[in-house]
Amino acid sequence: MRRATARIGLLAGAALLAGCTPAPAPVDGPPSAPPRPGAEPAATCSPEGIRITGLGVSAAMGLRAMGLDLVNCGDRPYELRGYPAVALRDADGDAITVRIIPGAAPITAGFDHPPTRIVLAPGERAGAALIWRNLVTDPTVVATAGAELDVAPSTGRPAYPVELDGPIDLGNTGRLGVSAWKRRDADPATQAPPRSDPPAPSTSPVNPL
Repeated sequence: MRRATARIGLLAGAALLAGCTPAPAPVDGPPSAPPRPGAEPAATCSPEGIRITGLGVSAAMGLRAMGLDLVNCGDRPYELRGYPAVALRDADGDAITVRIIPGAAPITAGFDHPPTRIVLAPGERAGAALIWRNLVTDPTVVATAGAELDVAPSTGRPAYPVELDGPIDLGNTGRLGVSAWKRRDADPATQAPPRSDPPAPSTSPVNPL
């Protein structure tokens, strides 16, 4: 009987000691991978429920065309009418004086369809284009190049920065054509102009619309 009582006492003491032993610290999972060098965060949806991005530049014989994509990333219909309102800044962030031309008739043909009223349902897209020529014809006029671009859906609405994959090199023309918004029926990733060296002189710039 005394042996049984002693054994019970020893077991109870061992259990008590085990209970006082601190539990092992939880093991953290593997650290998250560092961000990929050069990776840029995806553009976010604006407070008014839209996102505007650039689609790259197509170039040929001094003529440039850059596509713009606007997606309704909100939860209600979004109305577009007319032309994007654009502004350029140089590498120091200073505004560049540019003559904005609705359509591109003085610059080239094929980008001057008239504006129409567009109502985008959530998830739908519209596209427009910027058109310019990189010409230097007057040595007394300093050539300009836009390093930063701001785009508003139309005059009077908030403007948003749009990332460029290269400068908007206006030469000394001082003018930039802007096409009207047009509804897109497909994902613009399949319609974006090539981001490569200018094509041979015999080719024409790709219309990003």
